[in-house]
Amino acid sequence: MTIKELRDKFISGTSTPIEAYEAARRVISEKDAEVHAYLEVYDDAVTAATDATKAYERGDFVDKPLLGVPIAIKNNILIKGKKVTGGSKILENYMASYDATIIERLEAAGALIVGSTNLDEFAMGSSTENSAFGPTKNPLDLTRVPGGSSGGSAAAVAMCSVPAAIGTDTGGSIRQPASYCGLVGMKPTYGAISRYGLMAMGSSLDQAGTLTNSVADAEVLFGVMAGRDPRDMTTIGPDTYPEVSVKETYKIGVPRDFLKSGIDEDVMQVFEEKLTELRAAGHEIVDIELPLFEAGLASYYIVMPAEVSSNLARYDGIRYGVRQEGRDLLETYLNSRADGFGREAKRRILLGTYVLSSGYFDAYYGKAEAVRAKMRAELGEVFKNVDLVVTPTAPTPAFKIGEKEEPLSMYRQDIFTVPVNLTGVPAISIPMGKVDREGSMLPVGIQFIAPHAGERRLFDIGKRVHDAG
Repeated sequence: MTIKELRDKFISGTSTPIEAYEAARRVISEKDAEVHAYLEVYDDAVTAATDATKAYERGDFVDKPLLGVPIAIKNNILIKGKKVTGGSKILENYMASYDATIIERLEAAGALIVGSTNLDEFAMGSSTENSAFGPTKNPLDLTRVPGGSSGGSAAAVAMCSVPAAIGTDTGGSIRQPASYCGLVGMKPTYGAISRYGLMAMGSSLDQAGTLTNSVADAEVLFGVMAGRDPRDMTTIGPDTYPEVSVKETYKIGVPRDFLKSGIDEDVMQVFEEKLTELRAAGHEIVDIELPLFEAGLASYYIVMPAEVSSNLARYDGIRYGVRQEGRDLLETYLNSRADGFGREAKRRILLGTYVLSSGYFDAYYGKAEAVRAKMRAELGEVFKNVDLVVTPTAPTPAFKIGEKEEPLSMYRQDIFTVPVNLTGVPAISIPMGKVDREGSMLPVGIQFIAPHAGERRLFDIGKRVHDAG
C-alpha cells in the first residue's frame, strides 16, 4: 500500500493508525526472522499511533501529511533515546542523545517510526551482508541480497511491513537496493536534505533519501524532509541553483559507451524496451557522451575511503563504543578498533589512510578530486543539451548471498550510481521490468538523472513512467 492509499483510508475512517501499526508489527513478526530487515522494533510507537488515531477522529490531520503512516529508519540516522549502531560492533550499545533533523521533520509531519533497519557497517557495502548483526535477505528471493547499504530499509518496504523507509545514499545505497527489490529509490541533490544526525561515512557524498512503492510517495517524503538547516551548512535552498522546469516531453540522453561496462545482456534488453516505451510516449531519446563517467568508480573508491578514514577516526574505544583495554593508550586504540570494526570497514580505512598519506596524497586523492571536478563540468555541459540522463540502475539483478566475495566484483555493482554522488546531482531508480535467474523473476531498475535541484523533473518523469502504469 502506498502512503496516499493508507492516508485516504485514515481520512475515510476505513482504517486507523493503530490498525496500521498493528499490521506492521504482525508482518515483522511473521517475516523478519527470515529476512532480518530490522535491528530494532519500537514498542513505544503504539503511543504515537494512538495519538494519531485520535487526531483523525478530531479531523486534525490537514497539516500533517504523514500522520499515522508507519515508516522505518536506517540505523545510521539518530533517534533520541534509541540504539543507533551504524551496523557496527564498535557502537553496539550506543544510545542517541538527540534527533537527526530528518527525524524531527518526519515526526512533525506525523510519521509513525516503527523501527530501525539493518545496513552494511557504517553504510559500507552493496549488499547488506557486511552488518555486524548479520545479513539481510531479499524478501523476493531469500537466497539473494537486497542490495546495500540501505538493504534493511529496502527489505522492510519490499516485505510489506511499511509503505516507506528512509535510507542513505553515498554511492548508490538507496537506488541499488531499490533496483534489487522492485522499489522506487530517490537520491536527492547533495544538500537538499540535512545530514545533521546522520552518521558520516563520506561527508561530501552522503545524502538521505527514500525507498517507497510509488514516486508520489517519494515526492511527499522529500517535501517533508528537504530544506535548509542551520545545523548543517551544506544544506541548500531554492536560491542555490537555477530552477529546473517540468516539461510536456523530455529530451533524454543515453551514455551508450558508458553502458558497455559489464551490464548483463538481459538487463540491457529490458532497458532498451523501456527506452522504446519512452519514445512512444513522445520523449526524444538521444545518444550522449560522458567519457569521464568511466573513471567514476575509480575516483569514488579513492575519495570515499579517504573520507571514511577521517570520519571513522573518532571511534577509538575512548569516548563511546566498544573498548578493549591494552597495556597503554595506543594499544587500547588498536585493540578497540581491531575488535570493533568489520573486514570491509577495515579495508576502506586502510585504503583511505593510504591515499591521504603525505607520499601519495597528490598521486591519488588529489587526482581523484580533479577527475570529480571535471565529471561535474562534463555533466553540466551535457545538461545544456538534454533534460535528463538515463541508465540502468545496476548492471545485474540481485545476486546470491555470498556470491561476490571478491571486493572488486562487489564494487562494480555501483558503476552506474557513483557518478551521481560524485557530481552531487539528484537521481531516481524506478522498476523497469524483470529478468529470469534460476527460475526467479527478479526486478531491475532504470535510473533517471537530473540537473542540480532537478527533483521536480524526476518526480514528474517518474510518475509518468511508474505511477501511471
